[in-house]
Amino acid sequence: MALRTPLYDWHVGHGGRMVEFSGWDMPVQYTSIALEHQAVRTAAGLFDISHMGRLSINGADALPLIQQVYSNNAAAMKIGQVRYGLICNERGGVRDDVLLYRRSHDWMMVVNASNRDKIVSWLEQHKNGRAVEITDQTLTTCMFAVQGPQALALCRGLTEADPEQLAYYHAMPTHYHGNKACFLSRTGYTGEDGIEIIVSALDWTQAVELWEELIRRGAKPCGLGARDTLRLEAAMPLYGHELSEEIDPFQAGLGWAVKLDKGDFIGRDALLRRRDEKTLPRRVGLELAGRRAAREGSTVLHKERIIGHVTSGTVTPTLNKAIAMAYVEPAFTTVGTVCTVDVRGKAEEAHVVPLPFYRRKTDERGTSTSRLLPPKC
Repeated sequence: MALRTPLYDWHVGHGGRMVEFSGWDMPVQYTSIALEHQAVRTAAGLFDISHMGRLSINGADALPLIQQVYSNNAAAMKIGQVRYGLICNERGGVRDDVLLYRRSHDWMMVVNASNRDKIVSWLEQHKNGRAVEITDQTLTTCMFAVQGPQALALCRGLTEADPEQLAYYHAMPTHYHGNKACFLSRTGYTGEDGIEIIVSALDWTQAVELWEELIRRGAKPCGLGARDTLRLEAAMPLYGHELSEEIDPFQAGLGWAVKLDKGDFIGRDALLRRRDEKTLPRRVGLELAGRRAAREGSTVLHKERIIGHVTSGTVTPTLNKAIAMAYVEPAFTTVGTVCTVDVRGKAEEAHVVPLPFYRRKTDERGTSTSRLLPPKC
């Protein structure tokens, strides 16, 4: 039986179309994917992301364990910082892409729902007698994301801490409704500004009350369908599509999240060899000439020769174009390269375009749009 978040009954009662996703019953949409997508791009959308794994890593040797399994440099992080990174296998392939949070009393790692058990086992396997305690808090907490140009203003006064004063990719503990503890981070997976908030799931009514308050403030409930089209426009990789145990971070364009000079870590030797490998496929963006969406697995061809495969594709609600991400041979990664994509038996012309497909416009304070993607640190 699939797991259910504290909001399962709310989702069902409010028209959420439920699907099984990575072992969880989750809403894929309430109204339409396009409407929910546009709500995030123009106002504020609300996502239940309680299916994401939340792991606490505590103890005197927590940092050495993290440094051994994590591609980025956790030692350079200050309390309150959040950093994107990869967990790799010995061959340099990606076991998961994660967010790491440095808190005052422990570290927290947010992992993909499909990889939670795998990553918990991986961490336990590599403790090697270290003084480290790994606690899976996924089922005792829930997590919401409020995303969009109005998200921060909408959350004003919701918590003791002002989310607008929280720096991007930073997090802090605070309280809501006076005395209820929560954990707030200025992070997201949509290409928009916003926050993610973690609260206790031990009393499910509290989670529902907070969710409903966010809706009263103007956030539109959104499902996994819009979350996928939003992250695709922002060219954010999805595990199982752009990332896998056979794909390394350099192929995926995530070399900035690999710190080869920080010391040894699992996969480092393989990554040193693979970094300059000229034959491995690379991730690119494609824009199709027609209006038919390319799907995962669609072949990419150049003069009738297969040069790669699509990993994700859609007709983007924001840009009103058919776009896709694909892995292609290195010789065909140059922006402007013309190719064709086999879309359900029909060859559709496409060309390579820069990633991301969508960037949020500079706001009235001059905030850079690139700031709203994971900081390259």
